Amino acid sequence: MQMDQIALTSRPNSKKRKAEGEATFPLDHLHQDLLERVLARVPPASFFSLRSVCRKFSSVATSPSFHIACSQISSREPWFLMVDHDLHRASLVFDSSEGNWRSIKAINNFNKPIPVASSGGLVCYRTETGELVVSNPVTGVCRELPSVTRLTESETLHAIAMRSSKENPSTYRVVVIFGEVPNLSFMAFNSSKNLWEEEVTLVRKTDSFSEVEVNGEEEVYFLSKTGDVVATNMQRSPSKQYSSVLTTENGEEMLYFLGHSGTVISCNLSQKTFFELPRLLPVYFEYSIDVIECGGEMLVVVLSEFLETSSLRFWKYCKRDRSWYQVAAMPPSLSHEFFAKKVDINCVGHGDEVLLCVNSSECSSCLMCDLNNNKWIEMPKCYVDGKEKEFLSAFSFEPRLEAIV
Repeated sequence: MQMDQIALTSRPNSKKRKAEGEATFPLDHLHQDLLERVLARVPPASFFSLRSVCRKFSSVATSPSFHIACSQISSREPWFLMVDHDLHRASLVFDSSEGNWRSIKAINNFNKPIPVASSGGLVCYRTETGELVVSNPVTGVCRELPSVTRLTESETLHAIAMRSSKENPSTYRVVVIFGEVPNLSFMAFNSSKNLWEEEVTLVRKTDSFSEVEVNGEEEVYFLSKTGDVVATNMQRSPSKQYSSVLTTENGEEMLYFLGHSGTVISCNLSQKTFFELPRLLPVYFEYSIDVIECGGEMLVVVLSEFLETSSLRFWKYCKRDRSWYQVAAMPPSLSHEFFAKKVDINCVGHGDEVLLCVNSSECSSCLMCDLNNNKWIEMPKCYVDGKEKEFLSAFSFEPRLEAIV
């Protein structure tokens, strides 16, 4: 049903003449179930505006059957939670469906929370004391996860990832990787049981790439084929230091994260193993790199410099021949602007879209890429109190009223 085919009115006895061909329908006569199904398809930002129309619309927001109707919408255009230099007050989002900026309520009841992961309609924060908090940014409802001593002590934390269940939107998992290579372990929080599952030790696979193999002739030969041999920098925004990707491959749960030296580490949580993927660039070069998920797959984004220009490319790893393959690239006319500016990139994927936050002391911008057609657009500037905001990173989530923390 097209919404512009029905005009909803709150005054059934209105004497206003109907326009020719326009159908009016008294609000009091509209069945509650139909109203909820119609409003469930309205973009969340528009729904919040509609809530002020009348009490009936406002009451829908708390209706359990309305939340069920919302959960039946398979996907929504993502919002991107933006993180600026004030890491603890991430309260601005970019609404991709309407192409504008929105303000949401910041989390203030916890000790300096920084967003570290997101999935479905939820965002996970880490406090200054190491505690994890899960929030629905649309409703503002928060939940502090049970404390884990291993995560708040001096244990090295490498990755924090989360995944919401599509079959049951009220459940999700938060996975953390910690330890020192090669002694890595992981723990997973199960929201339906409200507990952390037992710690699991990851075993290093024998086909991992050792330092000898990483710096060997085979790797150099691969790099010379691609032409990528020089890069800019290897710094991480504090909000992205635990950047990781959680996917399912052939029925097995996989987690990918960046090692401290820039290698991508692949963890098979189902088989309880891990191994390091071959480097895209030699260990003695610095570069800006990030891992993202697009279409359920892990991709690596690398910004490098070569022959007096910069290039930004997306890479996919092929396990069969243990090599990286380029799947997309930023047009040279755009990437050349980053040359010699010591740019740091922090990226997030959602479906086939990728948002890139580009930062250095000389420039700052946010760009959106549609990987299907390699279409790039620069996002509109965001101004608060007359000042332009500079964003370090972003986290994507679907604006879902029904998402339960």
